[in-house]
Amino acid sequence: MSHAKTVYVCLPCRASYKQPYDREREHRVCPRCAGALLHVGSAFAAPRRRDTAAWRTLSVLLHAGVRFHKDCCLGGPGYRPRTLREVRERMAHARATGEPFALALVRRELP
Repeated sequence: MSHAKTVYVCLPCRASYKQPYDREREHRVCPRCAGALLHVGSAFAAPRRRDTAAWRTLSVLLHAGVRFHKDCCLGGPGYRPRTLREVRERMAHARATGEPFALALVRRELP
């Protein structure tokens, strides 16, 4: 039986790769630039390489610690902002309320 694959991304190359998950092998290397790959989870769908705004949004999410793992009940990762405007709104809300950035970014609606 083969192991399930998960997704790793290289932000500078704007590329994603599906690879088997292995806890013992933490550090993955990008085949294009030899930089580090980030583990993003199995429920990730990569934006097109030319869509720089989507990759910038993704970069903010990943640097805040947000990942795209499947939820056992719903099947998907839940809400994730898709535009920079949504990210800015949630970041402003987090600064105003003191809520951690990672929690504010995955909030579907702002109060």
